Amino acid sequence: MLYKDSTKPIPERVEHLLGLMTVEEKVGQLVQPFGWQTYEHVNGEIRLTESFKEQVKNGGIGSLYGVLRADPWTGVTLETGLSPREGAEAVNAIQRYAIENSRLGIPILIGEECSHGHMAIGATVFPVPLSLGSTWNVDLYREMCRAVARETRAQGGAVTYSPVLDVVRDPRWGRTEECFGEDAYLIGEMAVASVEGLQGESLDGADSVAATLKHFVGYGSSEGGRNAGPVHMGRRELLEVDMLPFRKAVQAGAASVMPAYNEIDGVPCTTNRELLDGVLRGEWGFDGMVITDCGAIDMLASGHDVAADGRDAAVQAIRAGIDMEMSGEMFGKHLLEAVRSGELEEAVLDGAVRRVLTLKFRLGLFENPYGDPDRAERVIGSAEHVALARKLAGEGIVLLKNSGVLPLSTDAGKIAVIGPNADVGYNQLGDYTSPQPRSKVTTVLGGIRGKLAAAPERVLYAPGCRIKGDSREGFETALACAEQADTVVMVVGGSSARDFGEGSIDLKTGASKVTGNSWSDMDCGEGIDRMSLALSGVQLELIREIHKLGKPLVVVYINGRPIAEPWVDEHADAILEAWYPGQEGGHAVADILFGDVNPSGRLTVSIPKHVGQLPVYYNGKRSRGKRYLEDDSQPRYPFGYGLSYTEFSYAGLTVQPEAEAILPGASVKVTVDVTNTGERAGAEVVQLYITDVASTVTRPAKELKGFRKVWLAPGETRRVEFTLGAEELQYIGPDYKPVIEPGEFRVHVGKNVNDTLSAKFFVREG
Repeated sequence: MLYKDSTKPIPERVEHLLGLMTVEEKVGQLVQPFGWQTYEHVNGEIRLTESFKEQVKNGGIGSLYGVLRADPWTGVTLETGLSPREGAEAVNAIQRYAIENSRLGIPILIGEECSHGHMAIGATVFPVPLSLGSTWNVDLYREMCRAVARETRAQGGAVTYSPVLDVVRDPRWGRTEECFGEDAYLIGEMAVASVEGLQGESLDGADSVAATLKHFVGYGSSEGGRNAGPVHMGRRELLEVDMLPFRKAVQAGAASVMPAYNEIDGVPCTTNRELLDGVLRGEWGFDGMVITDCGAIDMLASGHDVAADGRDAAVQAIRAGIDMEMSGEMFGKHLLEAVRSGELEEAVLDGAVRRVLTLKFRLGLFENPYGDPDRAERVIGSAEHVALARKLAGEGIVLLKNSGVLPLSTDAGKIAVIGPNADVGYNQLGDYTSPQPRSKVTTVLGGIRGKLAAAPERVLYAPGCRIKGDSREGFETALACAEQADTVVMVVGGSSARDFGEGSIDLKTGASKVTGNSWSDMDCGEGIDRMSLALSGVQLELIREIHKLGKPLVVVYINGRPIAEPWVDEHADAILEAWYPGQEGGHAVADILFGDVNPSGRLTVSIPKHVGQLPVYYNGKRSRGKRYLEDDSQPRYPFGYGLSYTEFSYAGLTVQPEAEAILPGASVKVTVDVTNTGERAGAEVVQLYITDVASTVTRPAKELKGFRKVWLAPGETRRVEFTLGAEELQYIGPDYKPVIEPGEFRVHVGKNVNDTLSAKFFVREG
């Protein structure tokens, strides 16, 4: 059979196979049931379910979602889930049955969650994307994506639902932790690295998986920061900001895209033909697969209310450019009859199937659809990957304040480690994480104990309180603990640990529900949006009580969104923002607390003084008001901010060509000398912003257009160079086309958006 001949070009193989398929088989390729429901794991034995076997025989299955996922939604626990070897064996059993028991032997596309590590038991849990963005280390993130691809493909996973490229405009949104930050340029750089890292040199490689860009588009700009809420955004802002990272990732060769749940100007992204077929496929030339988010087609008829029923929703979606439905039933239930009745042309169905089959051929699934149990056992959670997780966590931690108390000395007396996040491993892993053995996760308490292993009696511990709730019953013990110490390290913040409780999960989408259940400490994650950015529960009260003791006070935040606590900012002696640092987070925090690692993380979200300042993202328009009645509009900590245990100075900012205007399309070289003026080696994130002084269309006051992370020894000076070309200088003009207008530009280079040297150059008429 031609389609089985690997020497033939992929388009020929696709067309041959498509010509052999029945309408039922075509529809089957566009459905994606829940993967964890295809097997039973009993006494170490993997048995395929009868419902799975029946579906294979009745038209087949195009894809499976989350075969290896374990969490409260799936009901798969650490005890009932699959080890890395068992996971690969389960995928192999699934593929073998599907190939041997279907007429054409088409392999199944195994899709897995991988935003900060493969969401499977035993996989390496890296820091969440908000922390990864805070590293400003594109090369290190690319290396992480290679590791994630390696672990996922070893178990038979072929497509990942990452990266998340949403631009965060309101940090009250529960999925802020899944994003790189508030700046489209930085997100775009990480997006390209993600595609390169996940997909490697060729999709059919043993260490490669297909990247899925999500959520296209505007998902991070929802009304009130509420998940999947409507987005009110003009076309120009959409093109310049939210679409930019997606465009860059498509240009890098991304294989798959996932539309967002939200509507933009009244049109849901799932049925936005202008967005999917017009911009994505038409203007950008994307030729990959488009898959919905979970339950998105259902929402068209129940939520957005733009479809009369499920059949109408399914037809609208496929006509708009959707190729596959993630874990829903609308395509499977309705497309066959829609084609038979003439409501849907078979040519439209063929277009979607063609793109799905093309991806399977590109991934090499017709030649080798299987995982490698031996390799899975060897590479998943390997020492190399664990070390990488620790390095990433360390580089993503941001030192917000230091009054000289840090770094701590290992012989400086007793340390009290207090707070609800000091020793709860699951709380530092973030959303979309499978449960992990306690021995695999190092908490902050564990990290500090490791540093003082020779004198364990010098480390005292008390949780003090929960993340949520108003109980103060732990205060007395915590205060007694702190009273005995010379220094207090308080580990507070939030949690995205999903609840294993009835009624806590949206069964259609997998998102968590806001719950008042006593077992729940979850205050962040998908579906958990907040009205406030303050610490939940009585955590601030506990900090205040501890502060009254007069001991040196270090506050460590472990959380998934910015925390606005002015009292802590003023009274703590030092503050570390660790985000959700992953399984090695405790080691990484301890490395920084004791000075073994010099903090180099920088904020990728502006942190407000108060939630009432929102929106506070740095690159707003110049007409934005200067102040409120109660205070100015400036954030507490600006974009790009972060302290170090050393000092850096900037000098010699130059722009070339000097004193000469460039033509549109030419480039400008910007150089600056950066010196480590302190006594410790350290890394500085050199940031470049531009200002278009006068323009036909209003522009932001400053826009990030380049950054470099440089490591400098004490006294060392490094000349850092940037090039500003058409991509950096253009914007979307009055006609919605990219334009570089003549006039003055200013260049700002420095430590953060508010601490820079400045120079200027001119673009002259072409």
